[in-house]
Amino acid sequence: MQLLLIRHALPERILSADSADGADPGLTEDGHAQAGRLPDALAPYPISAIVSSPQRRALETAAPVAAARGLTVSADPGLAEYDHRRAHYVPIHEAKTIAPDAYARILAGHLPEFVDEPEFRSRVHEGLNRVVAGADHDNTVAVFAHGGVINVYLQGLLGLDRPLTFPIDYASITRILVSRNGNARVASVNETGHVRDLLVRHRP
Repeated sequence: MQLLLIRHALPERILSADSADGADPGLTEDGHAQAGRLPDALAPYPISAIVSSPQRRALETAAPVAAARGLTVSADPGLAEYDHRRAHYVPIHEAKTIAPDAYARILAGHLPEFVDEPEFRSRVHEGLNRVVAGADHDNTVAVFAHGGVINVYLQGLLGLDRPLTFPIDYASITRILVSRNGNARVASVNETGHVRDLLVRHRP
């Protein structure tokens, strides 16, 4: 089977959430434009199911693909990002000036200090293992999640030292192939050709 791991598109900044459940931003206008590119980008793949993090930014990114394919989106709490109960959310390119210490730590490949790294890694792998277990061998499942989620899954598959090794861009696609015996291998990481012109770090 094939997993298409898709990071959510660009979300809004929330510096102080009203909800006791923490910040749960939706997509910006640019984020919706990025998400709108995904149905065409994923057109070559015979997607049989769509699974998402329960967070709004992932669900909104999944929506155009679900509409184009006539599929429903199943949410799995195991795919939530490490910051899902925090009272604020700052997109990474803004964190460079708003939270420089946190930005430097993430840039160095480490999760924020408040994260229980073993718990987070275990939760993510359990969530993606559920996705694999629920699919047939010839299925392709689109999974809409987060940069941290995708990175720690890759860390486990590749035996990497750092949890945040790869730059996982907004609306990027990472492909994982899973054999009949359950062995997973990485086919590609952070495919962005479909949104390159919409990514902040590639703008002049």
